[in-house]
Amino acid sequence: MLMWRKVSSNGILIFILDFILLALAVYLGYAIRLGLIIPRYIDDWLHVTISLPSVTVIIFALAGQYKTIWIHAGTEDYIKFIWLYIISVLIFLLANNIFKISVFPRTSFAISFFAGIILCGGLRFSWLVTKSIHAKSSRRLKTLIVGAGEAGAFLARDLMRNVSELMPCAFVDDDPQKLGRHVSGLDVIGNTENLRDIVKTKNFEVVLIAIPSANGTKIKEIYNALSNLNVNVRILPSLRELADGQVSVSRLRNVKLEDLLGREPVKINLAPESNYIAGKKILITGAGGSIGSEIVRQVLHNNPAEIYALGHGEQSIYLLMESLAKLKINIPVYPVIADVADEIAINNLFENKKPDVIFHAAAHKHVPLMEFSAREAMRVNDIGTRTLARAAGKFNCERMVLISTDKAVHPSSVMGATKRLAEKILENVQSEYPETKFMAVRFGNVLGSRGSVIPKFEEQIASGGPVTVTHPDMKRYFMLIPEAVSLVIQAGALGHGGEIFVLNMGEPVVIKEMAELLIKLCGYEPYKDIDIIYTGIRPGEKLEEALFYDENAVRGTLHPKIFESKIKANQIGNNKIPDINKTLERAVNNPNEALNLLRELVPEYK
Repeated sequence: MLMWRKVSSNGILIFILDFILLALAVYLGYAIRLGLIIPRYIDDWLHVTISLPSVTVIIFALAGQYKTIWIHAGTEDYIKFIWLYIISVLIFLLANNIFKISVFPRTSFAISFFAGIILCGGLRFSWLVTKSIHAKSSRRLKTLIVGAGEAGAFLARDLMRNVSELMPCAFVDDDPQKLGRHVSGLDVIGNTENLRDIVKTKNFEVVLIAIPSANGTKIKEIYNALSNLNVNVRILPSLRELADGQVSVSRLRNVKLEDLLGREPVKINLAPESNYIAGKKILITGAGGSIGSEIVRQVLHNNPAEIYALGHGEQSIYLLMESLAKLKINIPVYPVIADVADEIAINNLFENKKPDVIFHAAAHKHVPLMEFSAREAMRVNDIGTRTLARAAGKFNCERMVLISTDKAVHPSSVMGATKRLAEKILENVQSEYPETKFMAVRFGNVLGSRGSVIPKFEEQIASGGPVTVTHPDMKRYFMLIPEAVSLVIQAGALGHGGEIFVLNMGEPVVIKEMAELLIKLCGYEPYKDIDIIYTGIRPGEKLEEALFYDENAVRGTLHPKIFESKIKANQIGNNKIPDINKTLERAVNNPNEALNLLRELVPEYK
């Protein structure tokens, strides 16, 4: 019964054919050695004809050979077949030697052995040949693979092994040693510099980018070279997304904006002696947001004792907990619904749970909306930061990391000014509680976050346009959410208290060019199919953001992508500011005065 459970319905046919072919192999062994008519060895031949095929097909069945789908079989399946065949023959020889079943001349045995491999192996290979003939007869898209490395080779073999709409025909690769060579049976016919000419002259219909290690600049270069050629471009995900190492046709997807703008992610290097998360209680505020939820996920990879996911909106925390439930993690994550500015709720949380490390991501971040809500922005961004920081110091937390923004540098908006004030508050609390390490981290914009311009552009494109951009010269720094969060976690390991860290975010992106790129990715022509119009700079916005108050007052850190500002948050030249705590309380208690009091507290806000 066990044997038959390991045989599929199609496997029964192969089971029967194997027995017949192995019996034929035995006959060929005797006939070629002794002649077509073998009366002298007729009894021995009959015994071997029954026993050897029987032993072999039983071994095959028990090992699951008849469950294999041979039309999709790979090299490893054929190697397994050969080993099982050798094992079954050895078992037969051992049994024949012990029980003296028959006389099997050595020459006849050798002929039968190889005939069995050829006949049964040929039977299995015939399915692959049939599939190839079927694939060639069907309409397939002529495909070029960019990247003849390990990922490209795996992809080519997978495409050839499995029937799909894509027919791989050649590679291009920038390694000169691969030019003119063969990889997975395909020629390497050029490099990315002549990619456009190759696609045009060879009439390729699909181009697959199989370079998981390529950064956004390289992918954008390849994509631009193929523009206006009416060719479909697909890509393998990045190394970060291919964490499981699996490369196959199913992993291919269309090129996304993140691929073209993305840069190499920050590598987290928390050595055992510097892993401040392992075995600790971690509190993450704003945990339901795009940044906060990613912090939760990345912190989970560093073996904390438990996580407290705090958010003011119950729906976002509910969705976070639902997504974590699917991961089947063993580390407990507890939801906390609270307002970071609620001193009673925060102190109660710290008193009962005693977190060791805090990542403070909760904040009001929407620039235009906060222009009309100065009091609320100060209440959450500043009172909330102060409440959390004081609780961290009072209850002897090890460290607290505040997520700040590049808009805190020379702020022109209420949001930017309140985040600058939050940096100052953190520095003040550091002096009150020197045993706790407080630090801030500034980012630029992140792709895919709530309120990001990308979803807005996509919605406008889907509705037929136009796409609205505030100003043709508007520029912003962009990074991927995992990259930003990696910085937050790494900065927590680097900080000794009182630092403001900033990531080297590369060159700023022109928003107009981003809109044009997104329109192309959606299959349209900018200004022809989808128009772009300019609506004017909104309240609080600047054309460009800065990362530091003084680019000369910057020092490097142990991490090559992270810098530290030498200028402390409260160093504002000769400007004298009022007592932060008293003025902040006045602002929150007197909404009509909030904006003026914010200007007093942040003189650089203009």
